[in-house]
Amino acid sequence: MAEKKALVCGAGGFIGSHLVRRLKREGHWVRGVDLKYPEFSETEADEFLILDLREQNNCENSVIAPDGNSFDEVYQLAADMGGMGFIDSAECEIMRNSCLINIHMTHASAMRGVKRYFFSSSACVYRDMEPDEPELSEKDAFPALPDNEYGWEKLYSERMAMAYGRRFGMIVRLARFQNTYGPEGTWQGGREKAPAALSRKIAEADNGGIIEIWGDGTAMRAYTYIDDLLDGIILLMHSDLENGVNIGRQEYVSVNDLVKVITDVSGKTINIKHIDGPVGVKARNFRVDRIGSIGWKSRFSLKEGIAQTYPWIKMQVEASRKSE
Repeated sequence: MAEKKALVCGAGGFIGSHLVRRLKREGHWVRGVDLKYPEFSETEADEFLILDLREQNNCENSVIAPDGNSFDEVYQLAADMGGMGFIDSAECEIMRNSCLINIHMTHASAMRGVKRYFFSSSACVYRDMEPDEPELSEKDAFPALPDNEYGWEKLYSERMAMAYGRRFGMIVRLARFQNTYGPEGTWQGGREKAPAALSRKIAEADNGGIIEIWGDGTAMRAYTYIDDLLDGIILLMHSDLENGVNIGRQEYVSVNDLVKVITDVSGKTINIKHIDGPVGVKARNFRVDRIGSIGWKSRFSLKEGIAQTYPWIKMQVEASRKSE
C-alpha cells in the first residue's frame, strides 16, 4: 500500500511538532505548515512550508499534495493562542486570526477533496464550573456559554467543520483538548501554559525562595501529557466518533497542588505569593467516556509527566542564563 499523505497545520507549534513526529513513526508522508519552524528541535516533516494560513491562497496551496491530488488526512492545529494571560489580553487577535485560519482551511480542504479532516478544539468551549459539580459530557457544551472568546471561536469553528463535512462528504473529527504540557512546549514570553510557567518560575527560584501565582491558587484544572494527547488524536482520527470528543486525563488538581507536584520533582522548597491576575474558570470537570470507548486511556500521571517536563524546562532556563 502507498504511504498515507498527511498535512499538519500548526506544525511549528508544541502539539503540531510532536504530531509530525508521531505520524512519521507511523509511516506517513508529512507536510508541515506554519508561520515558523519548531523552536526547540528540527522538524521531522518530509516538507515544511512557511505560510500564513490566515490567507486564503496559502490554505489552498497547502492542501495540494505533491502528486497534485488531495491529502489523505489534514490535521488543523494552527491557531493564535496561549496561556490564560494571553487569552485574557488578546481576545480580538484570537478571534480574528483563528477564525480566518479555520474558515480558509476548512473550505480549502473540502474543495480539494480531503478524505479526513481533524480539528483541534478545546475544553474552553465549556462553561465555568464549581469544583464539585458533576462532570460534563460533550453534549453539555450546549446551550453554549464559554468563559472566554477563545472558547467561542473554537465552538464556531467546530460547527463550520461539521457543516462542510455534511455538505462535501469530508470525514470530520473534532477533539476538545484539555491543558496539554510536555517537553518542547512554550515556557516563556507570555503564551506559556501553567505547567510550563510554574516550572520556569521554580527552576529560576532559589531553594526556599518565593514564586508569584495569579489568584488564590484554588482554581481546579486537569493536565494532559503530550504523549497521551497524541494517542487520543490518532485513535480519534481513525474512529467513527462524530462531533466533539473530550481528550484529557481526569486528575483534578488546584494550582497550589500543581506547584507542589513541580516542587517535589525539582527537589526544592518553594513558597507561594498570591497576586492579582487573570485566573479563568474555577473548574472544568469533564467525561472521557467517548474517547475511552475506542481504547484511549491516559498513561501518564501528572507527576510522571512533570518528571519529563521540568528537567527540560530547567535546562532551557540554565541555557538562557548562560547566554545572557
